[in-house]
Amino acid sequence: MEKALRETIKTITFKHLKKFKGQVFGQNLTGVGWVAGTLPKLYEKDGIIELPMADVAGGGIVTGAALVKRRPIYIIRYQGYNWFNCIFIVNYACKSKEIWKKPAPMFIRGIASEGSIGPVAGSSHISIFYKMPGIKIYSPMTSKEYQRVYNSFMKKNDVFYVSEHRESYGKTKELKNIVKNNLDIILMPISVTRFSAIKAVSLLNKLGLKIGIIHLVDLKPFKLKKKWIEAIKSSKYGALMTDNDYNDGILRILAHKVNEKTHKKIYVMGLDDKSAGHHLKFDNLPPSAQKIKRKILEIIK
Repeated sequence: MEKALRETIKTITFKHLKKFKGQVFGQNLTGVGWVAGTLPKLYEKDGIIELPMADVAGGGIVTGAALVKRRPIYIIRYQGYNWFNCIFIVNYACKSKEIWKKPAPMFIRGIASEGSIGPVAGSSHISIFYKMPGIKIYSPMTSKEYQRVYNSFMKKNDVFYVSEHRESYGKTKELKNIVKNNLDIILMPISVTRFSAIKAVSLLNKLGLKIGIIHLVDLKPFKLKKKWIEAIKSSKYGALMTDNDYNDGILRILAHKVNEKTHKKIYVMGLDDKSAGHHLKFDNLPPSAQKIKRKILEIIK
């Protein structure tokens, strides 16, 4: 049986601390569920460092650790806190390798979730990093994807931002692309919307529609495989890109990149332009399978 993603992250972290003598930084790491069970039960003497509840300081502390070659894993428990941390990461860690020839490799775990966690914490906020140089961005939702991203980090001297989602931690199955020519439309989901997109494909297939799916993991640098380009070019209606970030962020940037390569219409579907995270019942949530289905039916009318 395949391992759940949380077990893979836990194993990677244990090895990072014990074999590679790395460090893990964050707030409430050991006191509240070991970050949804993704951390081994180790403590400061092992390299797990609890940061004070001074959100703006964390990015600076971790940048310092990176500069002295400790290859820190930095856990931002809610992506809304990216805004507090981006100052030091963007202006120092990301620029240090280029300007001062002194790399500051760090592995940032930015965790997204929705509903009842407060409007300053909810949803995904990777777009604030995407536009800046010196950072690589990934959104793995499976064990093999996560392991691949971590292995790449250990071979490079770069800042890695890994956009996670709490809903993925219990998942055990790998996610497969459906890429063929002459489809009606192709879904290109990011993060947690990948699970909704899979359900939407099933719903739309029952209506007789031919739907493809390309799971997006490597967001920056963003590369389109040749067979993906050909599939989108040959499709009837182009592609629909989905995410749990806002529409006017990374979605439109990536949609533009795909449009440049394929000359097809690329639609986007993310969060509405309003606050997220305040209450599950009334929240500004990522697109569900039903919402994706309705959007596709609107497109093909």
